[in-house]
Amino acid sequence: MVHDKSSQHPTHLSARRLKWHTQDDAIILMRTDCPICRSEGLTSRSRVLVGCGEKEVIATLHQIEDEWLALTEAGLSESAWKRLGAEPGSALKVSHAPTLPSLSDVRQRMTGKRLPGDAFDRIITDVAAGLYSDVHLAAFVSTCSTLPLDIHEMTSLTGAMVKVGEQLDWDREMVLDKHCIGGLPGNRTTPIVVAILASLGLIIPKTSSRAITSPAGTADTMETLTAVDLSLAEIRRVVDAEGGCLAWGGAVRLSPADDILIRIERALDIDAEGQLIASVLSKKIAAGATHVVLDLPVGPTAKLRSQSDARALAQHMTIVAGEFGLKTRCVFSDGLQPVGRGIGPALEARDV
Repeated sequence: MVHDKSSQHPTHLSARRLKWHTQDDAIILMRTDCPICRSEGLTSRSRVLVGCGEKEVIATLHQIEDEWLALTEAGLSESAWKRLGAEPGSALKVSHAPTLPSLSDVRQRMTGKRLPGDAFDRIITDVAAGLYSDVHLAAFVSTCSTLPLDIHEMTSLTGAMVKVGEQLDWDREMVLDKHCIGGLPGNRTTPIVVAILASLGLIIPKTSSRAITSPAGTADTMETLTAVDLSLAEIRRVVDAEGGCLAWGGAVRLSPADDILIRIERALDIDAEGQLIASVLSKKIAAGATHVVLDLPVGPTAKLRSQSDARALAQHMTIVAGEFGLKTRCVFSDGLQPVGRGIGPALEARDV
């Protein structure tokens, strides 16, 4: 097959949808002999800037040698495809990704230095924008675990996570919420509490996460009964009608960076105190809560192994929450055994 000069040295590639599901990862697939890879010096696992019309995304490059992908094509994962708003055959421009100044903040913390508030703002802004690779995210999560965040860093991280997302305002003097830090199988008290409070005429817009270290999270369990991927408009509609709701926080942009970090924490099987506090409180603040009850199970296999650990976490939670005008009450619960009889989403839903 004879190619003209422009096809041998393209400045753009043609978009091809691979229907490749990679969670939040934006991935682009290109031939190893692609002229753009050669001219730009791109190799597998390079971070690249992909442009499609007015939209851009930072993606991880993977390469193949097989001819099922044309020399002038670039395959896109579902995440990259949707974020770019691409259509089959759309022109893609690929180049080296720009350097991220916030990575120097991550490196500083890896050397043992504490970070100021503006550093967390830079990091979380880039995280929420999808500019960090999983390697970058793992480095940030790990350094916040090996050198635990101090109270100032916890407050800064919480504030940064709130800033990058949307926020709900209920125009009410009292908006309730509750949260259990988890770590125990079968701990599905939230649906019961939300139903009781809503029936009493109180407002409780409850967003929950999926499981991080336990068999099921509240969102996983509720999903066996009803849809939990509600939009902000749907959350407001349900709360206005019923007084409360149960929704998956990952479906809305309330603290969007948190869901990205949770994915990495789940893979590493860690849930450090500072990140736990920022994760919980950022979502409560963004959801418009004014008063929150925090359930802290204590037991030999729970996240909190002793009363002293629980008291320390409660103190830090209360201090950080107070910085944002959020009133909290921490309750130490029995973490000696599973709460319900069932383990896993469907069986835990049966318990409820």
